[in-house]
Amino acid sequence: MTVAAPSANGSSTSSRPAAPLPAQRPPSALEVIRSADRSDMETSANPPSAAAPQVLQAQPLGFSPEQLAALAAPLDRAKVRQREQGRSRVSYLEGWQVIAEANRIFGFDGWQRQTIAVRCVAQAERLIGRDQKPGWGVTYTARVRITVTAGGHTPLIREGTGAGHGIDADLGQAHESAIKEAETDAMKRALMTFGNPFGLALYDKQQREVTSSASPNERPTGQPRLSGPASQRQSTAAATAEPKGMDAGSPHQQDPGLLPLDATTISALHSTIRQLPRPLLEGLTQGFRKRFSIPEEAAPIADRINQKCHHDWIEAFLVSHREVRTADQHREVRTSDQQ
Repeated sequence: MTVAAPSANGSSTSSRPAAPLPAQRPPSALEVIRSADRSDMETSANPPSAAAPQVLQAQPLGFSPEQLAALAAPLDRAKVRQREQGRSRVSYLEGWQVIAEANRIFGFDGWQRQTIAVRCVAQAERLIGRDQKPGWGVTYTARVRITVTAGGHTPLIREGTGAGHGIDADLGQAHESAIKEAETDAMKRALMTFGNPFGLALYDKQQREVTSSASPNERPTGQPRLSGPASQRQSTAAATAEPKGMDAGSPHQQDPGLLPLDATTISALHSTIRQLPRPLLEGLTQGFRKRFSIPEEAAPIADRINQKCHHDWIEAFLVSHREVRTADQHREVRTSDQQ
C-alpha cells in the first residue's frame, strides 16, 4: 500500500510505501487478569450514576419452586396400577399417566420425546388364547430420549431402554402392539429419573414414597418439607381439618365405591370373566371402558378392576345378562316343545 506525500502547495507530488501494521496477537493470561483488575478499579473509582443505569445480565433460571415441589412430592397411590407377572404382582404407572404428569410439571412445550432406536428382536409362531389358536409372538426393544427445558439452563437429556411384547393372531397387529409397548416402556424409564411422580418411588420395595395423599404438606419421614407463607399453611390446614364429630374411619369421609378390593375378590372376578362366552366378554369389556372412561388404547380392563365400584358394576352386568340368557333359554325350550 502507498500513500501520497503532500507538496508545499498542497498537491500530491510523489508516493511512498506505508508503514506495515504491527502483527496482532491474542492477549496473554497475565494481560487479561491485569485488564480485568484495571476495569474493576475504574468501576470502583467512578461508580455509575443513577441517571445512567446499567443493563444487568439476566441469570439463567432452573425449575420453578412449584416444579421442584411437584418433583419432590410422593407418588399418589391412586395413580398406581398392578398386574400379575409370574407369581407376583408388579406395580406400575400407565403411559398416559406419565405423559400427563410431564405436561403438568414441565409444561406442554417444556419437554420433548424422541425415539432414537427401535429393533425387533424376536418373532415366532405360537398358540394363543384359551382356544390355543395359531398366532404370533413378537418382541421389540426401543430407546427413547427425553429432553426437558428448565428455565434458561442447558436442556436436560435423559434416555431409557424398554421392551414390548405383542401376541396376536394377526402378525401385523402383534408388531404394532409390541413396538408401542416398547416405546412407552422406554419413555417411562427415561422420565423415571426425574422423580417420584414418574414412578421412581415404585422401585423402592417398601414404597415409602408412595402415599394415599400427595399433598406437599404431608411428607414422609426423612424428606424435606417445602415451606410456604404462613397464610398458605393455615389455609391448607383448615382445608384438611376433619369436621367435628367425624372420626378418621367415618364412611362419610370416603366414597365407599372407591374402597380397594382385596386380592381374593379380584382373582374371583378375573376367573368369572374368563369363563364368559366371547360375545358376552366383549360386551362387558366395552361397557366397562365406557362406564369408567377407559380409552381403547389403554391396558386390558383386568388391570383396572381394583375398586368396589368396579365389582358392583360387573356384578350388575352379569346379573342383567344372566336374566336375558335365562329368558332366551326358556323361549328356546317352548319353541322346541311346540315343534
